[in-house]
Amino acid sequence: MRYRSLVDDSARWEGFEFRSGDIVISTPKKCGTTWTQMLCALLIFGGPDLPAPLDELSPWLDMCNQSLDDVRAKLAAQSHRRFIKTHTPLDGIPIRDDVTYVVVGRDPRDVAVSFEHHAANMDYDHFMELRRQAVGSDGLEEFRRPGAATGDPAARLRAFVQSDSLAGPPTLVAVLHHLDTAWRRRHEGNVLMIHYADLTTDLVGETRRLAAGLGIPLTSERASELAREARLDKMRSRAGELAPNASQGNWKDPAAFFRAGGTGEWRDRVDPWDAAEYEARVASLVSADLAAWTHLGRIASGVDPHA
Repeated sequence: MRYRSLVDDSARWEGFEFRSGDIVISTPKKCGTTWTQMLCALLIFGGPDLPAPLDELSPWLDMCNQSLDDVRAKLAAQSHRRFIKTHTPLDGIPIRDDVTYVVVGRDPRDVAVSFEHHAANMDYDHFMELRRQAVGSDGLEEFRRPGAATGDPAARLRAFVQSDSLAGPPTLVAVLHHLDTAWRRRHEGNVLMIHYADLTTDLVGETRRLAAGLGIPLTSERASELAREARLDKMRSRAGELAPNASQGNWKDPAAFFRAGGTGEWRDRVDPWDAAEYEARVASLVSADLAAWTHLGRIASGVDPHA
């Protein structure tokens, strides 16, 4: 499938020259992408001293604010093990046996709230100028620029639940579809599913689990040292080099990207009718096991995608 919006276009993967050992970090928006990129960087470079900003080490290939030729040239020039960001589901990118695909989940309701803060912090005027330079006017008639969150928060969450859109700002169906494309491949040896809630609960353990999935030896002691560098406060203090696309000036406040939103902020937006509608919608879209893992993670749900 092709996934296309104002911000990204999965067609940019066509013809990409993979290397054996490449890592593709494929996540729905606002599910812990940058967190996972940082963990990969710490594992690949052996510590927190990174040779370049994170968004240059791990570029978002699909994003339309850079020339595709420039992004591919930067990736081709890299000599370290490459780890590439995408928000495209696995049915929209090439799948190779010698590439590892890391897919990250999060409670979709937390995704909805987090994206509102994300959109409010983004400098869309600057992004649109970069986009114009990179791809011209392509898609401007088809896609609208996101606006600031307005109106009733409960109504906004309801719209997130009811929408059928698979591209652009996140929706319930888009998050679940993305995770389902990984769930169907979860027993293949090159697909690793991790969860935001598990990273929050046991960052050291999940760092070791990620390292094992990538075939990188890691002791418990070293995992503890690396995990400390991926804590929220540590990453916020380095926002200028770690926030996504910070090197391109896309944020009003790069440090605000690393907000302490946590989980459950959606609860005061939901009444019993909304909760019932949400549960019914989820049940119509994915299996009970995937729904449990999506909302709670592996540790709290007891559902291990790879068991």
